[in-house]
Amino acid sequence: MNEALSYVQPTAESAWGIYLGQIERVLPYLGHLARWAETLRRPKRALIVDVPIELDDGSVAHFEGYRVQHSLTRGPGKGGVRYHPDVTLEEVMALSAWMSIKNAAVNLPYGGAKGGIRVDPKKLSIKELERLTRRYTSEIGIIIGPNQDIPAPDVNTNAQVMAWMMDTYSMNVGATATGVVTGKPIHLGGSLGRVKATGRGVFVTGREAARRIGLPLEGARVAVQGFGNVGSAAAELFHQAGARIVAVQDHTGSLVNAKGLDLADLIPHVRQRGGVAGFAGGEAMADEDFWGVDCDILIPAALEGQIRPERAQRIRARLVLEGANGPTVPSADDILAERGILVVPDVICNAGGVTVSYFEWVQDFSSFFWTEDEINLRLDKIIVNALKHIWDTADRHKISLRTATFAVACERILLAREERGLYP
Repeated sequence: MNEALSYVQPTAESAWGIYLGQIERVLPYLGHLARWAETLRRPKRALIVDVPIELDDGSVAHFEGYRVQHSLTRGPGKGGVRYHPDVTLEEVMALSAWMSIKNAAVNLPYGGAKGGIRVDPKKLSIKELERLTRRYTSEIGIIIGPNQDIPAPDVNTNAQVMAWMMDTYSMNVGATATGVVTGKPIHLGGSLGRVKATGRGVFVTGREAARRIGLPLEGARVAVQGFGNVGSAAAELFHQAGARIVAVQDHTGSLVNAKGLDLADLIPHVRQRGGVAGFAGGEAMADEDFWGVDCDILIPAALEGQIRPERAQRIRARLVLEGANGPTVPSADDILAERGILVVPDVICNAGGVTVSYFEWVQDFSSFFWTEDEINLRLDKIIVNALKHIWDTADRHKISLRTATFAVACERILLAREERGLYP
């Protein structure tokens, strides 16, 4: 008899609740493999760690950290580490599960994992951030490794954080292990093309989806929520393809310019000021008004749970490209479908980052590195082929792209589970 997990109490629109709802929707398309579906609802391993550090003033602070391995059936765990004051075990569980789906959808030889620390990194000095990262890495070191679980950057983490993680793990095992993390600096075994890979994946899936629905990118109006690594890289690529970026939103505010925002000025402004607020090339607007901006393509590239029913009713785009993980709650997903708005789901749309992370991991093992052109060509081919297979599945079953992506991914995960069997 299967019992519910005792350590989380999800609601229908919490991160884990959303994931469980997505699994329910895909069950009718799994055939005999549905008998294994309970394994999708249960993380293989969830580790909660105390992360004590000495602050610069000599006091000691404690932070709570997590590393969740949702599935290791198809290969090592793979997924990022985020530093955010709202990180919870339930959120990290959901993110790890979405990584399982994402990796299987793109057919990478990985399972799904995710990590995080409940902390506001903006309140820490660089030295405090380093101590936090090294202590956290030591605490989760018992379950990570190049062949076990490979962390990567996520919200509020970057190449420097990955360098600290790699160095800490290497010191603890007594050998340099570049493959323990991805998203590292280039000279420490990082891959060219990694920084903009997620945004590139958003663009590639968006380009293919726009072609299928007859939406020319030349002159298309694009609105971007979240203007960090993913949102800004996607915006640049759409702009290069002839689109206009008519609205942006981040944690500092929202801007609109129907004629198009000048990215050549906006991106340096964001780097210098820490956000889009105060940019002279756009008109400030209320954050909620962003969701009603007249556009052709909407890219939510911030945090999960952003598109709720009331916002879904206001969206005026033809195409939604999920650059963030889990940005659309299921009830809003249904509203968008009813309104004829096509959604390219996160688990394929933002898979460019983990795909190039895979390239980095492979290059680290072989100590042979590829050019950025080679990286981008390989990335484009994998994403386009994966999306085509998913689209064919959606057409065959007359289901949404999200359900089709889950059907493809879950079939791969559960087939591997069935063929491996249970031990002992």
